[in-house]
Amino acid sequence: MVNENKTNINWYPGHMAKTRRLIKENINMVDIIYEVVDARIPFSSKIKDIDNLVENKPRIMIMTKSDLCDDEKTKKWVNYYENKNYHVIMVDLINNKGVNKILDETNILLNDLNEKRYLKGLKKRAYRALIIGIPNVGKSTLINHLVDKKATITGDKPGITKKLSWIRINKDIELLDTPGILWPKIDNEVQAYNLASFSAIKEEILPLGKVACYILDVMHKRYKENLIKRYTIDNFNIDDVIPTYDIIGKKRGCLITGGEIDYDKVSNLIIRDLREGKLGKVTFDEFT
Repeated sequence: MVNENKTNINWYPGHMAKTRRLIKENINMVDIIYEVVDARIPFSSKIKDIDNLVENKPRIMIMTKSDLCDDEKTKKWVNYYENKNYHVIMVDLINNKGVNKILDETNILLNDLNEKRYLKGLKKRAYRALIIGIPNVGKSTLINHLVDKKATITGDKPGITKKLSWIRINKDIELLDTPGILWPKIDNEVQAYNLASFSAIKEEILPLGKVACYILDVMHKRYKENLIKRYTIDNFNIDDVIPTYDIIGKKRGCLITGGEIDYDKVSNLIIRDLREGKLGKVTFDEFT
């Protein structure tokens, strides 16, 4: 069973350390930070030491995948961050909702910047935003919506973007895109499994079977009706998962020659169903 214990789970490839160094080297060129988190794990997907990277720049927290999250639970997290003086914007990347609010909020927060330039006799310039977030949180898709064309490569594997690059959103805003990064050590087991459940760390880091069982356990405790609807599962025992796997395998056709259940295929199915929203609208980070 996953709990709040310490963990030695870690995935911090060399390009993440390089990205951190490059962010620090370029931070003085930036006017505002777009901090992207996944609305389904708004705490686990927040870079833990981000303040050390972005200093005291104005910041907008962008919660992506709002169409897939548990609305009531996520509202509590929005209030939590707003009480910490964050400007929070919910974004639905599938239906392109909320994206324009990012640009509007940027203009409001940075309006004084060009006014000060005007008073100094300087010309107006484009605002410069840095976008930052963990792997696979939807940054590339968000950027494509912001520029209204396919500006970046998107995918469902962490580590698609490999370097920092400037992208012009419009005549008023330039964006510095960064590869997805984590913090050097993930020392909380629940957060590690949440990250694995939603593709933030590579699948090789944690056994797929354990991740899938974690998902089933969370779903059974908090979203039981969703499991019944998708898999006709009413009960789940973390200590004896085979009966549940048998039900899912037979219902979803995860079989091998001879009609035996392909348990690896079942694990992959559960994880994929969660990520694609087929297990309903969920938020795995509990607000306490």
